[in-house]
Amino acid sequence: MSSLEEPLGLDKLPSMSTIDRIQRFSSGACCPRIDNLGMGNCWIEGRSCSTSNSCNEDDEETFPWRRHTRDLSRDDAFSQKTPTKGRNSMNFGMIDDSFSDRHYSSKFNNKDLQGLAYKFLNGIPRFVKIVEVGPRDGLQNEKNIVPTAVKIELIHRLASSGLSVIEATSFVSPKWVPQLADAKDVMQAVHNLRGIRLPVLTPNLKGFEAAIAAGAREVAIFASASESFSKSNINCSIEESLARYRAVTRAAKELSIPVRGYVSCVAGCPVEGPIPPSKVAYVAKELYDMGCFEISLGDTIGVGTPGAVVPMLLAVLAVVPIDKLAVHFHDTYGQSLPNILVSLQVCPSPILHGD
Repeated sequence: MSSLEEPLGLDKLPSMSTIDRIQRFSSGACCPRIDNLGMGNCWIEGRSCSTSNSCNEDDEETFPWRRHTRDLSRDDAFSQKTPTKGRNSMNFGMIDDSFSDRHYSSKFNNKDLQGLAYKFLNGIPRFVKIVEVGPRDGLQNEKNIVPTAVKIELIHRLASSGLSVIEATSFVSPKWVPQLADAKDVMQAVHNLRGIRLPVLTPNLKGFEAAIAAGAREVAIFASASESFSKSNINCSIEESLARYRAVTRAAKELSIPVRGYVSCVAGCPVEGPIPPSKVAYVAKELYDMGCFEISLGDTIGVGTPGAVVPMLLAVLAVVPIDKLAVHFHDTYGQSLPNILVSLQVCPSPILHGD
């Protein structure tokens, strides 16, 4: 397997029985209990779930992906504030309390709807930074190897579209990822693009040295919040991977090379099922403490829902500054956009980073 953050192929996706075990679409996932959060208090108060998924167990058993329209009434927990002890003792409320004073009704006029939209979107940052990872995260999963010239052209076209950060390739062993065996040639062809940051993934010190020799001026490292996934994906435990990356970050610091950190399986693992937010927070803090200027939180297999993403984010926010976080969601089960929206609401910083 590759040593990379990647959406798994259809043959590697968790079965629905695994999804049932993960309980992504159950009331337990919607309202995580205190002992599962790795924080000091519950995320949700009230009797209702706060996601777009119904907590009706009968419907879930037959249609676990089914979405339901929820009654936005005064008693709905969706409108309640969520007290949480984060880094700045911030209270993260999904929606302004006054939202619950209005009932969902066809009698709303355009002005009413505009007011509701404003209340819902209020607090979302005015700017976001997009980190394009297609030349690495996308092409590494192609069955057929893409020609080097096509990869170079892709990066040039992405740069011309206005993107300022493009992850160009990965310096891993061709044995594990033959699709990116031409990393040196690609990097040497694009590293002089003006005004464009071109980070590359480096799984160990050997990969880091090869990347620097090819002209890389920014690198990324990759750790997992799942012990099983770490062992199957990069052939080492979480602690062993962190030891490797400390060597990389030390070498990068000597050369003044910025290092970006990835955390995979932040919402779930194909082997272990749900991952406690405290484990994600631990790995994120380790990467931040060793010198990563930015931490990208990746839902590797795309099983995350807002009900799982929010407590994970709050746990990480307790140990990593808000302006150092990025999110990376896959749309495996159609939840990437809801997850992005809730991340924007939970992290109302001037700039929210995202892959």
